Amino acid sequence: MIKRLFLLTILFSGFGLVTNAQERLVNKANEKYGDYSFSPAIDIYKRVVDKGYISADLLMKLGNSYYFNADYTEASETYQQLLEEYPEAMGADYFFRYAQTLRSLGEYDKSKEIMSKFSEIKSTDIRATLYKTERDYLEEIAKNSGRYQIGEFKFNSKYSDFAPSYYKKGLLFASDRDTGNLARNRHTWNSKDFLDLYKVNVDSISENKVLKFDKGINTRLHESTSAFTKDGSTLYFTRNNSFEGKTVKDKGGVVRLKLFKATQIDGVWTQVEELPFNSDSYSVAHPTLSPDEKVLYFTSDMPGTYGESDIFKAAINDDGTYGTPVNLGNIINTEARESFPFLSADNILYFSSDGHPGLGGLDVFATKISKNQFIGNVLNVGEPINSSLDDFTFIIDEGTKSGYFASNRKGGMGSDDIYSFVETKPLEFNCLKPVSGTVRDKISNEVLTGATVKVINENNEELTSVITDSKGTYKLMVDCSKGNFVRASINGYVPSEEYLNISDSKPMIIDFYLERDLVTAGFGDDLAKLLQLSTIYFDFDRYNIRPDAEIEIHKVIAAMEKYSSLKLKVTSHTDSQGKDSYNLWLSQKRAEATTAYMVSNGISRDRLEEEGYGETRLVNRCS
Repeated sequence: MIKRLFLLTILFSGFGLVTNAQERLVNKANEKYGDYSFSPAIDIYKRVVDKGYISADLLMKLGNSYYFNADYTEASETYQQLLEEYPEAMGADYFFRYAQTLRSLGEYDKSKEIMSKFSEIKSTDIRATLYKTERDYLEEIAKNSGRYQIGEFKFNSKYSDFAPSYYKKGLLFASDRDTGNLARNRHTWNSKDFLDLYKVNVDSISENKVLKFDKGINTRLHESTSAFTKDGSTLYFTRNNSFEGKTVKDKGGVVRLKLFKATQIDGVWTQVEELPFNSDSYSVAHPTLSPDEKVLYFTSDMPGTYGESDIFKAAINDDGTYGTPVNLGNIINTEARESFPFLSADNILYFSSDGHPGLGGLDVFATKISKNQFIGNVLNVGEPINSSLDDFTFIIDEGTKSGYFASNRKGGMGSDDIYSFVETKPLEFNCLKPVSGTVRDKISNEVLTGATVKVINENNEELTSVITDSKGTYKLMVDCSKGNFVRASINGYVPSEEYLNISDSKPMIIDFYLERDLVTAGFGDDLAKLLQLSTIYFDFDRYNIRPDAEIEIHKVIAAMEKYSSLKLKVTSHTDSQGKDSYNLWLSQKRAEATTAYMVSNGISRDRLEEEGYGETRLVNRCS
């Protein structure tokens, strides 16, 4: 049921079949599909498939029809068939939807495999970035799970019930339940009745009644998500686009969603008016108010939307006018579906999404807002609020820590059901990551006491700092919801730093090895030790310079270029095998080959000496 309220952008491609009869069937199905009439489109596509007429385009549209009706089992099988038979037609969005259906079916490993393919195709996609940075999302979800006690909502029906909102001492919610009318208005998205708003006093024990909301609000088309001002005098709600009782379609023949405002005067809801940023060409829906009632949040696919639907906000001015809608940005919105925002009294924004990593279908997410800025991670609220299917329209009373949400999970009475809950433990929005380690001298490996280790943000602002103790160790905390630099420094050494990307809160060890900013050497000092060079080796019985030796020699060349007064003596040794005289000759040739290489690379000959010791000065202590 809830899929018919989603804001979709669907790409079309042409396809044909062999016989005229099949062409007519497919054309008819395509018309239904283009009108978002997914239920009859599925029936027709299935008839064509059962007759053995299959194409990539047909499977793409059939898979989407199942997907947007939340039939994830059939959608998964159809996308799998598309991938097997027409892999060249499997675009990025189809990989993403296929991965989502697999999550909904609990096939997480296979879902990760498909998401990896999606990420390869659209590496710059917000969803791909989230996937790469949150590979352990199931562990993060598990950490947030178990914080709610789920209860029943005794006013559910065998139809679709969802979108609860607080109204006086009760609730207002949307439903397509049977009201006993002989003339039923049905929507072809999923062949179910249109939605109306219903009210109930949930504190009532004696009266178990659900009443249809004011007839000035409900029409023969959709009315769904709603939000009231605290005094109960103003109502914002979602309705199909209509004018003077007639539906209005866009250029593609689709009836869009719009936001309306109504005022209660003398107990009667009146002055129903459209909000000024509505349009006939895109949808605006699912309102919620900020705690001070100065900002209206809503969902739309208006220009500037990242994906199929995004969450926007607009200021409510003192004179009753509205500011220009502002997209909440790519921290919240992705290229998929973000919808059903709700802002709690503690300025926590709850919303549903299938673009952020979740358990499957739509999951409920939350983020903290302060001074119009998002100050925490976007967190999946975890189980049992979220499930492998669609979970949405979450609301909470921060005073009682109780609330409601809707889901199409198994075990309910209807296609969508409302559930009550009590929050037993709040979400932890601050992501703090312990970082520890040691700071040492790179050459001597000695610990450096009194070194400063700082955390610096991406704007080069220092956030915190600590001093290493007598063992050269440090400990600090970083905000793992943001990118930060960890930098170690001490007088006499070149500072060193590590960049920490957005990550989880697992502890991390970073050891720093600092280079001296000035190396002093006297006559006879070993340059190899000062520059921390590796030993230069030669092949058996040869004195040509090997490629691995070239790397070390170029380090020496760089030092001599930097310090023009530096003079160097190259010494060479052999082991004790072979004749003494031959080893002395071989070691001399090796020393000469080394200095010749340095001369060929620009070092003056008068700055170099060489001497071969043969086996007269053994290095390996094996005589």
